[in-house]
Amino acid sequence: MINLTLPIAPVAAGRPRFNRNGHAYDPKKSKIFKKQVESMLKFMYRDKPISDKPIEVYVAFYREIQSSVSKKEHDRRANHEHMPIHKPDTDNYIKSILDAMNGILWTDDNLIVHIDAYKYYDDNPRIEINVKEWLG
Repeated sequence: MINLTLPIAPVAAGRPRFNRNGHAYDPKKSKIFKKQVESMLKFMYRDKPISDKPIEVYVAFYREIQSSVSKKEHDRRANHEHMPIHKPDTDNYIKSILDAMNGILWTDDNLIVHIDAYKYYDDNPRIEINVKEWLG
């Protein structure tokens, strides 16, 4: 089982951009985020990538609490009583983090047979990742 906490604010995958020749590329913000995550993962995870078994991935995205909310609302968000139901979408967070982990934690994301993902507000933005073998 792999348990990692990345001390970085989550960034949603941006819509791909296309150059004049029709080639797709990541927007700048997404590209920078993926590079930062890849660097952290390579430092934190030194084992070989998983290559031959089905896996489950659990991810919790903790986004920063906006400073513009009231103290009462801040406390609700910090205690996870109020969940983020606005953009960015959870699936866009998933896309950006899975792309960054591909080739480092596993050889290809086609090994993933189950994903659980949550997004929360927190004073400590981060991404928590748990990967384990799928046992059926």
